[in-house]
Amino acid sequence: MINRCLFIAGIFVLCITGCRFNPDIQSEGADYLQGVWIQDSVPMQDALLQYTLHELKFTCDSIYAVLHTTATVKNIADSCYNNGQWTEYAKGIYVVRGDSLIVDGLYTKSDWKQKISGCYRIGQYLPRFKIVRYATDSLVLESRYDQRPLLLRKTADITCVPKKRWE
Repeated sequence: MINRCLFIAGIFVLCITGCRFNPDIQSEGADYLQGVWIQDSVPMQDALLQYTLHELKFTCDSIYAVLHTTATVKNIADSCYNNGQWTEYAKGIYVVRGDSLIVDGLYTKSDWKQKISGCYRIGQYLPRFKIVRYATDSLVLESRYDQRPLLLRKTADITCVPKKRWE
């Protein structure tokens, strides 16, 4: 009986000391990304059947994405097609490692609350980008999935003020 109690107490102590929670405070993220970035066009967009223009907002280690899609062919349900124009939303956290921008997020509704059903994409938002180059007012990202460049211009600066994650 004593061995059993010691075993249970040992497991309890191991669980308490072996686990740690993620910090409640945001990290500062990449200083040069802080702000709002807009993609005005896609190379050869008039020749594409579908393309997406990105608006990316980086604040501390968080990213908010607004994705404006234009499609000339109907490859989704008629009720969602909306004359070939629709907008999707996603939010998440990001990290920069070397020349890579790695995002871990979710598709959301326009109010930034998780989207679990409806038109377009739901679930995880996991883009991976190569940071090709950046300046104070321009940023060039390349999608790791399709190697298309995103030519972004900065429209607003944001100063990171880390806050609690769940506020």
